Amino acid sequence: MINIAIDGPSGAGKSTLAKALAKELGYIHTDTGALYRTVGLAVRRAGISPDDKEAVIALLPSVRISLRYEADGQKIYLDGEDVGALIRTNDISSYASKVSAIPEVRAFLLELQRGIARENNVIMDGRDIGTVILPDAEVKFFITVSDEERARRRHRELAARGESLSLEEVRRTMAERDKSDSTREIAPAVPAPDAVFLDNTGDFTETVSRALAIIRSKTERHE
Repeated sequence: MINIAIDGPSGAGKSTLAKALAKELGYIHTDTGALYRTVGLAVRRAGISPDDKEAVIALLPSVRISLRYEADGQKIYLDGEDVGALIRTNDISSYASKVSAIPEVRAFLLELQRGIARENNVIMDGRDIGTVILPDAEVKFFITVSDEERARRRHRELAARGESLSLEEVRRTMAERDKSDSTREIAPAVPAPDAVFLDNTGDFTETVSRALAIIRSKTERHE
């Protein structure tokens, strides 16, 4: 199986790029950020503070998360409920960032992620895919985008979902999450030593073309 890892900060367009590449190559796309968001949703629904580490850990055995791959892409379920539209709020982003810093949460989701990669040609995006989840991936990308453009993209995304946050609030929240994710002790969100840096600030079609060329050049031996 061929595994491709895509890492980068929030708002860099990791999932959008991963979906485009998966469609072009016929691979499965796995958005691992959705898994942490779903744990965050479960914590919020249970009335637990994401800062209460012990309570979050105690909740994990009762959390039932599953992924299904359908014609229109990845679907994520919590206790049998499709929660894809519920986990993309700014509030859940904050929960996800905090619970993802808990080692037991990362261990809880690790085997699910690796199991998908063992059984499928997969493009997996997140924050520690190339460093922790799939350290032997054939291709590793680290996606970069200017901070201002990332904030604008996220602001448009939230506005489309009906969240009325200012651009400055979005910028501040993203900066806080970047700091939290990149400085956590367990699996910090940093580039893998052998990652290829890919700037996704400009024309998206060009980004996809560059990524495809790199993937094809590195995976020829598998064909």
